[in-house]
Amino acid sequence: MTQAPAATRATRRQHDREIVMLAVPAFGALVAEPLFVMADSAIVGHLGTAQLAGLGIASALLTTAVSVFVFLAYATTAAVARRVGAGDLQAAIRQGMDGIWLALLIGATVIAVVLPSAPALVDLFGASDTAAPYATTYLRISSLGIPAMLIVLAATGVLRGLQNTKTPLYVAVSGFVANGVLNVGLVYGADLGIAGSAWGTVIAQWGMAAVYLVVVVRGARRHGASLSPDAAGIRASAQAGAPLLVRTLSLRAILLIATAVAARLGNADIAAHQIILSLWSLLAFALDAIAIAGQAIIGRYLGADDPTGARAACRRMVQWGIAVGVVLGLLVILSRPLFLPLFTSDPTVKDTALPALMMVALSQPICGVVFVLDGVLMGAGDGPYLAGAMVVTLAVFAPVALLVPTLGAGLTALWGAMTLMMTVRMLTLLLRARSGRWVVTGATR
Repeated sequence: MTQAPAATRATRRQHDREIVMLAVPAFGALVAEPLFVMADSAIVGHLGTAQLAGLGIASALLTTAVSVFVFLAYATTAAVARRVGAGDLQAAIRQGMDGIWLALLIGATVIAVVLPSAPALVDLFGASDTAAPYATTYLRISSLGIPAMLIVLAATGVLRGLQNTKTPLYVAVSGFVANGVLNVGLVYGADLGIAGSAWGTVIAQWGMAAVYLVVVVRGARRHGASLSPDAAGIRASAQAGAPLLVRTLSLRAILLIATAVAARLGNADIAAHQIILSLWSLLAFALDAIAIAGQAIIGRYLGADDPTGARAACRRMVQWGIAVGVVLGLLVILSRPLFLPLFTSDPTVKDTALPALMMVALSQPICGVVFVLDGVLMGAGDGPYLAGAMVVTLAVFAPVALLVPTLGAGLTALWGAMTLMMTVRMLTLLLRARSGRWVVTGATR
């Protein structure tokens, strides 16, 4: 009678070890990524307000351009993990190479679009006459690093699929340090101004991409995998990523609608919204780290024809998501007297942000379930369902959010709509998880 509980505890401990082993380094790498922009901002900010404004506009455009293609990491992780579970490391690396070649093709296309259209893109964001030249300069130079950033995404997916999240952490930290040193040297030492910041970032990005390529190429040679581009494989990678692209675009639309609504509520509301959104994004990194572990672990179990193990891992990760969500929510509540003064001394902004901040805190357990199940279904290669679920979520959220200013409600109501959005996502994901339709075993879905 004691054997089953003991076996259950042993299984849970095994899942816990795997989750921690993959999630902790993944969290470090995720946090390191936005530090690039923060370092650039700190260095360029001393050049002048116009330069900093230009950097802000160009960075927003670049971040959007790259984040749209985050499927290069997600889809590659799932596909590689399945083949690892099936014991075919050669096919796993080959799948990863297809993702890297796709990243190169997309990157070259983005450069071809951004270089000639940079001034028009900057004007579209409403840049002032003084900031526009700096934004254009930074955008044009930094666009040369977009292929490198996309290679990093795809190669990160390869390593995550191989159950390795430590190497991405080391590369991200090294890239952050190199970026800071290069920026200081080129901006001030070489007196290149904002162009020096752009060149420093591009060099750091290509350095990171080069390290990843060395790691992946060595793995390919070790396991006899081909490095040459394969049209069918690249096409399959693009097809697997297309639904995740729809999901990402729908999510970006939700965030843009929320910001647009906050702007209509008034200056204090949009200021408070930006503060809360920055915190919400930071909390998302912690939950996304568990989701990344989910992608790698679930893909491996399904590739190994172990549906029981996949379901058990899913249940344990959901428990982790809820627990981490509760902890994060409590931290937000306890730290709110310290957090808000870091961003503003305006009492009106503080008063506006406080109740909305409580809404964010209370929604964290919901967010924990959403992020974890998102990762589980990505690891299962269930992209079409994720795309459809996110479109449904957007359709529910948009009218509710747009009603907020019409009804004379404030920022708390808007974040209530954001909580509704996460609740709809949770329900759609729970329905799929409980249906078991995502459990498709084998080296390919």
